[in-house]
Amino acid sequence: RKLPLTMRKTNLSRLLARRVDGIFLSDFEQGEIGPDLFRHACLMGLEGLVSKHKYRPYRAGRSPHWIKVKNRKHPAMNRVMDSV
Repeated sequence: RKLPLTMRKTNLSRLLARRVDGIFLSDFEQGEIGPDLFRHACLMGLEGLVSKHKYRPYRAGRSPHWIKVKNRKHPAMNRVMDSV
């Protein structure tokens, strides 16, 4: 948990070297792809995206280094709105 995300992902890729089919490690997406990536996530029906600072260690709970962007059309948003 104390290592930066980049190193944690490197360690995880080593652990998954002989992984079971269907388990994979996603690559880092960098640059100005955020809006397009989010639009495609919404088109796929995903709940949203989480952006993480790749040089930060893991911290439990809320953090300014992890940003959640939610798909307002996803059913999970309806559950949030219903509970208010």
